[in-house]
Amino acid sequence: MDGVMGHAGMAATAVRHLRAAGAPTAVEPLPRPALRAVREDERAPVDPGEFRRVLGHFASGVTIVTALDADGPAGFACQSFASLSLDPPLVAFMVARTSTTWPRIAAAGTFCVNVLGADQGPLCRSFAVSGADKFAGVDWTPAPVTGSPRLAGAPAWIDCAITAVHTGGDHLVVVGRVESLDAEEESAPLLFHRGRFGSFTP
Repeated sequence: MDGVMGHAGMAATAVRHLRAAGAPTAVEPLPRPALRAVREDERAPVDPGEFRRVLGHFASGVTIVTALDADGPAGFACQSFASLSLDPPLVAFMVARTSTTWPRIAAAGTFCVNVLGADQGPLCRSFAVSGADKFAGVDWTPAPVTGSPRLAGAPAWIDCAITAVHTGGDHLVVVGRVESLDAEEESAPLLFHRGRFGSFTP
């Protein structure tokens, strides 16, 4: 394959190298830390405002996660999205425990990640508002496998089935198996940095 190995081949090569060098190929797991509830009189280790300010320096893409339940289409704006695994194909997004949209996505058991383009800032803002009819005037078609809303104009979409949900502080980490996906080759992404939208210039 022109010198390109799969994940399994690379892992096997790394293990052979470590064994030849006399290095251990496995390590003992670290002991689990002692866990306890934080008392009300204890300060949080990081000020929430400072946490938000510093993490805001990390530029990210912007998506709208959608689903279709018995009450119709649902969705919310999400910048906490990432690819997770190639084999099997998995993605993940993070959602606040207080989200009113998440229970509908959970009930559907499926979702579609709509990756937004550079000119879709207004669409993102409309999906970031709680309680509004977010799909009013929004064109969409059902994703081919799950039927989750695929938003018109989004340069990329990933159609998924939920496979796991993990706790992560005041958020949940939702893992989805990719069932179908597609993208336009020539498209500019919508970026979010320090509270503002921007775009990428090649």
